[in-house]
Amino acid sequence: MANLNNISFEDTSIAFSSKSDEELRKSYVLFAIMDKNLIVKLGTIFINAALKLKLPVKNLIKNNLFNHFCGGESIIDSEKTVQELARFNIGTILDYAVEGENNEQAFDYTAEEIIRTIHRANGDANIPFCVFKPTGMASIDLLEKVQARRQLSEEEEMHFSNIRIRWDKVCSESFNADVKIFIDSEDSYIQDPIDEITYELMEKYNKKKAIVWNTYQMYRIGMLDSLHKAIITARDKGYKIGAKLVRGAYMEKERERAEEMGYPDPIQPNKKVTDSAYDAALKLCMDNSDIVSVCSGSHNERSNYYLTELMHQKGMKNNDKRVYFAQLYGMSDHISFNLAKAGYNVVKYVPYGPVASVMPYLLRRAEENTSIAGQSSREFLLIKSELKRRKIERVN
Repeated sequence: MANLNNISFEDTSIAFSSKSDEELRKSYVLFAIMDKNLIVKLGTIFINAALKLKLPVKNLIKNNLFNHFCGGESIIDSEKTVQELARFNIGTILDYAVEGENNEQAFDYTAEEIIRTIHRANGDANIPFCVFKPTGMASIDLLEKVQARRQLSEEEEMHFSNIRIRWDKVCSESFNADVKIFIDSEDSYIQDPIDEITYELMEKYNKKKAIVWNTYQMYRIGMLDSLHKAIITARDKGYKIGAKLVRGAYMEKERERAEEMGYPDPIQPNKKVTDSAYDAALKLCMDNSDIVSVCSGSHNERSNYYLTELMHQKGMKNNDKRVYFAQLYGMSDHISFNLAKAGYNVVKYVPYGPVASVMPYLLRRAEENTSIAGQSSREFLLIKSELKRRKIERVN
């Protein structure tokens, strides 16, 4: 893959320019631990048990796992992270990562919190996107029942109507504030009603620009075709598409469920096929850039290089507002910081929320780092390289 604009994801001096030696050493230890599958599993059991027993482990968690992957416990608490990323031309996506109770009151509270992130982002170029997880405002059981086309009770019909009302309220606030909003993806067995509502909201709010963005998990079979159909529909109906592309996050769970329930595995057969579908989706979006804006939510170096190459082929400037690159806070800084240094639009997902309430998110991050081949080892080897570089620089 061509290295355009002299970008090198190996340039650790840029990648870790925001971190002190002490912060780097803490990160190195953290990723070294997460590279050990058994330690992660045992640690997960311990943390869950400690929180359930109300043991005094909050400060231990906050000073390590939480501070590395989260911006703070609230929007205000995350301000330092927003400003720190902005110093390096990296935008923030404030991500309310609390997975609350499964009831209408909790769903309404989450909707109001998402709206508070939109109000914070209003007029601030450092926060170009907000985001919400659909199941933070909707019952999984209800979405599953809707997708299976089972008869809803009168109460369920009301709750499903409430989902539409909440999501519309959030997207209306985004439209009025001119803040783009990502609607995250979920498991395949509840994704259809999410897509249906999302495209209704796109048609309503994306007439002039992509305000509402859908998320496409390219490790799912048929997702490239779904994206293509979405683009055709948008052209016919006269609205813009916002497409956030990711590889996916629920592979093991999806495969286990498919096997248990006896339906075809919805996941691509291997990583090579997923990578091919992902890059094909990037090209499809870029070939339709007159109506499609794309965000590459990827920690894959090759795909990030490929998107810069596609932009170059289309004659786009590095900072063309139709194209964004996104990574998770605390991960893949070698990609984020080097792309931002070269003038591309880069954003970081910055989760926030009370420590105990975001533990499900944090534990997933730890587990994903062990399941993605070489992810943790890649991270701490880069950190090790930077610490060595700094030591040599000081000596010289």
